[in-house]
Amino acid sequence: MKALAKILGLVVFGLLLIIVALGFVLTHFFDPNDYKDEIQRLAREKAGVELTIDGDIGWSLFPWLGLELHDTTVASARTPDQPLADLRMLGLSVRVMPLLRREIQMSDITVDGLDLTLRRDAEGRGNWEGIGEPLPADSPQASAEPAPAQAPPEPEQPARNDRPMRLDIDSLTVRDARVSYEDARTGNQYSAEGIELTTGAIRENTPIPVKLSAFFGSNKPVMRARAELTGTLRFDNALRRYLFDNLKLAGEASGEPLNGETLNFTAQGALMADLAAQVAEWNGLKFTANQLRGLGELKLRDLQGEPKLAGTLSIAQFNAREFLQNLGQPLPAMADEGALGKVELVGRLAGTADSLALEELKLQIDDTTLTGRVALADLETGRIQASLKGDRIVLDRYLPPSAKDAAETQARAERNRVATAATTGSATSPLPDEPTANAWSSADLLPVQALRGLDGNVSLNLDQLSYRKLPLEALTLKAKADGGLLTLETLRANLFGGRLETTGTLDTRQALPLLDINERMTGVPIERLLMAFDQKPVIHGILDLTADLQTRGNSQQAWVDNLDGRIDFVIDNGVLVDANLEQQLCQAIATLNRKTLTTEPRGRDTPFRTLRGSLVFNDGVATNPDLRASIPGLTVNGRGDLDLRTLGMDYLVGIVIEGDQGAMPDPACQVNERYVGLEWPLRCRGPLELGARACRLDKDGLGKIAAKLAGDKLTEKIEEELGDKVSPELKDALKGLFDR
Repeated sequence: MKALAKILGLVVFGLLLIIVALGFVLTHFFDPNDYKDEIQRLAREKAGVELTIDGDIGWSLFPWLGLELHDTTVASARTPDQPLADLRMLGLSVRVMPLLRREIQMSDITVDGLDLTLRRDAEGRGNWEGIGEPLPADSPQASAEPAPAQAPPEPEQPARNDRPMRLDIDSLTVRDARVSYEDARTGNQYSAEGIELTTGAIRENTPIPVKLSAFFGSNKPVMRARAELTGTLRFDNALRRYLFDNLKLAGEASGEPLNGETLNFTAQGALMADLAAQVAEWNGLKFTANQLRGLGELKLRDLQGEPKLAGTLSIAQFNAREFLQNLGQPLPAMADEGALGKVELVGRLAGTADSLALEELKLQIDDTTLTGRVALADLETGRIQASLKGDRIVLDRYLPPSAKDAAETQARAERNRVATAATTGSATSPLPDEPTANAWSSADLLPVQALRGLDGNVSLNLDQLSYRKLPLEALTLKAKADGGLLTLETLRANLFGGRLETTGTLDTRQALPLLDINERMTGVPIERLLMAFDQKPVIHGILDLTADLQTRGNSQQAWVDNLDGRIDFVIDNGVLVDANLEQQLCQAIATLNRKTLTTEPRGRDTPFRTLRGSLVFNDGVATNPDLRASIPGLTVNGRGDLDLRTLGMDYLVGIVIEGDQGAMPDPACQVNERYVGLEWPLRCRGPLELGARACRLDKDGLGKIAAKLAGDKLTEKIEEELGDKVSPELKDALKGLFDR
């Protein structure tokens, strides 16, 4: 047995010497560069690759099977004039004997100067198509040699060893690589340049240090970025489990969307993929974007089916205004310079391949806390869904600052001075001048293009929303947007102890946006509404109102100029402020009595039980044909116009005395039976903000009353003196004369 073993040993040793000698002969006397043309032909025919080798081919056989290529170009045989990859140098070698044990033991792999160019033409064909596919037999580029006869089917082979291949690579180095993609259909271009990759020894279940850096770019929009990634890779092929631990990503970006600013970003954590369990995770996620700081956990499951995302997200308090400013997206000026200075959020992430949601959300914006859910229901269309509840929002803080125009302020002061003069003394001062024109701004109010792109629905419930000093309490809002049509399905809130309900639509699909509003208001103190809009309250009372209004345009001026619709209103238990209609009536009666008022007015205001009417709008001018007011002892009827274009009014008002029992404020205007039932005329013309203070005696109308009273008195005299001696025709003629 010992002799047999010795003989076998000598045989094996001899075979090894022969193999070594053969490898020496092959590597020293056989030059692969002499077979470049044959190599290129085989690559073209068998793999559909157009291979151009301008440099030398280096190789070794044993104990390392090595290959080294220089100055090589690869293209698809279908498009040989469109290079897919250029390679300055590729060097690799693998031990021969471990291959027999399904083990890959390699020395350092070096890739230098790789330039990979992916192109898709106007017909959608990629320059990589056809690689790996043999050329068809009728192709002019195929070899003219006859195809070999089809081999008979091979007998079934016994099941082979399915043990996974084991990797053992000393290192991988990629230097100065570039990858680019161009799409002729869209004109989009993307690139990664200056790619540098280094790793440690690549072995299964062993930590592998990895460092990768590159510069990225795009043309639509023009963007440039630099990024560096480091970490430790570990993998187990048998378990199909991969871990990238101690991940650290850092970089910066700039370009057109950032408008000259720079975004610095970082991310770290641990990535894990378990393909057997169909799960991928990012644990211990920490990220920054300029001054923004966040934490999170991400988990993907069902990777090969319909992937589903779950996780958490937390963003620490940051200044949103400064953050957007540093991203080149400055916010417009706001009434509160500190608005959006404190923003933070916490929520749970959930998503699918085409949706992403932030659930159990808690969002803090300044002094407001919102909770609920926000989602992108369709990532492709950008459809938004939001359902939020909150405590209190002061919306005025986020509106543009009010520009106090000096001329307007001066004009308003002058009108108030005239109004003050008009409500003092005997009220015989002239009627105020008409209001100034151009009362409204022509600046655009709505971001029409952005609104046209909105798609989604919103539900909002707030304890209170303050807007222009309007405290909307217990607010419920539901709205939706679809293809440029925005619909306010409902807005309900308590307002100053009353109730407000509004619906409406905004159609931005047209060249000029079309606005339609339906509103109902009940039990709201009108004076508090006026004060909320910085108007001096010229009337007090409890307002009930219904409105159906339409307009078009995108500015205050356009909305007013195109305003159509109808408003019906009732004001109960009110007061006309600084407007003493009783004094105006007393002055009219004293004039007819040819007497002078001797006492001061008993008050400056006029209380009323009810004031009602309707306004019919046509191109910004409202016609009010049915104004009615019930005042103790008096009834007021009116008709006229309100011109919102200039904030002016022009009314004819008639005051009817309901009886002769009421005491008048001055002896000169005591009521007698001749005055009962007559409609005493007033003319109200001037700035709308003056309200009833703009009313004066209508001298023309008063002259008609005087003529009528004189005619009645003359008729009585004729009846007393002449009786039946005067013909009825003469009596009627005299009466008609005085009536005219």
